[in-house]
Amino acid sequence: MFSSVAHLARANPFNAPHLQLVYDGLAGPSSSPTGPPGPPRRSRNLAAAAVEEQYSCEYGSGRFFLLCGFGGIISCGTTHTALVPLDLVKCRMQVDPQKYKGIFNGFSVTLKEDGVRGLAKGWAPTFIGYSMQGLCKFGFYEVFKIFYSNMLGEENTYLWRTSLYLAASASAEFFADIALAPMEAAKVRIQTQPGYANTLRDAAPKMYKEEGLNAFYKGVAPLWMRQIPYTMMKFACFERTVEALYKFVVPKPRSECSKAEQLVVTFVAGYIAGVFCAIVSHPADSVVSVLNKEKGSTASQVLKRLGFTGVWKGLFARIIMIGTLTALQWFIYDSVKVYFRLPRPPPPEMPESLKKKLGLTQ
Repeated sequence: MFSSVAHLARANPFNAPHLQLVYDGLAGPSSSPTGPPGPPRRSRNLAAAAVEEQYSCEYGSGRFFLLCGFGGIISCGTTHTALVPLDLVKCRMQVDPQKYKGIFNGFSVTLKEDGVRGLAKGWAPTFIGYSMQGLCKFGFYEVFKIFYSNMLGEENTYLWRTSLYLAASASAEFFADIALAPMEAAKVRIQTQPGYANTLRDAAPKMYKEEGLNAFYKGVAPLWMRQIPYTMMKFACFERTVEALYKFVVPKPRSECSKAEQLVVTFVAGYIAGVFCAIVSHPADSVVSVLNKEKGSTASQVLKRLGFTGVWKGLFARIIMIGTLTALQWFIYDSVKVYFRLPRPPPPEMPESLKKKLGLTQ
């Protein structure tokens, strides 16, 4: 399967810089050792950077997808676990706003009742669940981006790239949430129901005994409601923000930026995307938190009871959490790509064939 995807990946607009230069005949000399050298059609710096870059695998290969998935495990598992205290307070504000009246009050009440150790409640299901989610989210995003790109063709991929980012990320998150749902349900029970269970080892058997498998998957539909819009915003906003930063803010082309400078752009774009992610997904997040705490409730019942004001409780805490979280996730994910020398395509450029159709070139 991966070999067929790799074959298609070599020709799509998101390909690695060197491979795309060769494919387009823009790398200077012809890719054929016996053919006559072709005239360089891009700057010498870009061509030289593309040739000098030695990747550990081909763009779209099985190794590429596996390492992207590994990057997702590290980026999502570690960041979500690090922010467990903030997530715990945010969840308690959503399910009991009368007791936890704000982010600072929430921390104060939690410390008074549970001590410092209480802030770490739910770390195990958080780490396991979001590691699995990260594997599927980032790994499948790369797969679906290539798959949909080759369905559209080079020109339509460029013209409809935002729609492509949205479709690829939504497809990836659908599977990621199935992997996340059981651990998310256990985490919410541990964090929001005092005395129910203090560890995953205690919570999981108890939940299964009370409600069977439904206890772990009854929140998957509202989880899709929360996570799919969040992930669509996370990837599409990030991709277009990176493109805009290099076009309007960064004073030199990406090819001339050092790896450290590129990672700074990644972090900034990630934080901007994270703020929008938090706003888009917060109402569904409130429903998920209440739903996983209560037995026998449905998403529509919880939504009706919370009302418009109730679903926005804890938004400030979530913006801080998700903005930081998303920026760190993109930074770590891109750093993993740098460490393993994976192809990191530059922002897409308009294909030459489309430029000719639009009369932009002779």
